[in-house]
Amino acid sequence: MKIAICDDDKKLRKDLRHLIEVQLDLMAVTYEIEEYESGTSLIEHINKKEPDILFLDIEMPGMDGMDTAKALRNLEKKTLIIFITAYPDYVFQGYEVHAFHYILKPYEKKKLKEVLESAVKELASQEDQFYIIQQKSGTLRLSLREISYFKSDKRNVCAVLKNGEQISFYKKLDEVTKELPEFFQRIHNRYLVNMNYISKVESFSCICGGEELPVSRAYKQPLAVSFARTMLN
Repeated sequence: MKIAICDDDKKLRKDLRHLIEVQLDLMAVTYEIEEYESGTSLIEHINKKEPDILFLDIEMPGMDGMDTAKALRNLEKKTLIIFITAYPDYVFQGYEVHAFHYILKPYEKKKLKEVLESAVKELASQEDQFYIIQQKSGTLRLSLREISYFKSDKRNVCAVLKNGEQISFYKKLDEVTKELPEFFQRIHNRYLVNMNYISKVESFSCICGGEELPVSRAYKQPLAVSFARTMLN
């Protein structure tokens, strides 16, 4: 597991790193931790060492934490972002960048333990789940982490992957919906999205994996609730 800490305060980075190491050692998790003193430095190295979990300070000179998070999402990085801040007012801005959680300064061991355990479980659940597609040419097993959304045309369904690849198969979208975990959300009669790829929700559309998809009136409220729950989980 790769973890990154991005904070311009060296002492705070050191203190947080110590707390994280203690918790992960207790959980018997194999890990490596990288430290960055700025958002710019993190973005420069993100393709070489993309973290699974990122502890990101919001208030930093130059590229602040929120701008750094937006840059990560623009690069389609699915890192679990945990904001660290002294001001709870920033919580609501995290919806746009799909923040996983928040930790307020000064760090509380109990809160850090809860958030870290939740993040580790989330990563494990994403890695272990697959969707099986039956085609005339054979059987495909797709990692749910790789599926951005499903779209349908009558009884033909297409799985759209995060790399843009599209895989078609014969099935009803209603049937696909019943076979998937809760983080797949229906937004339209023709669209089923992976909430982990939703970066923005508007009145009658949403951004999923960088694409704008329609949201029908019937699914507008459930999507908003699901999006809010995902942000604050």
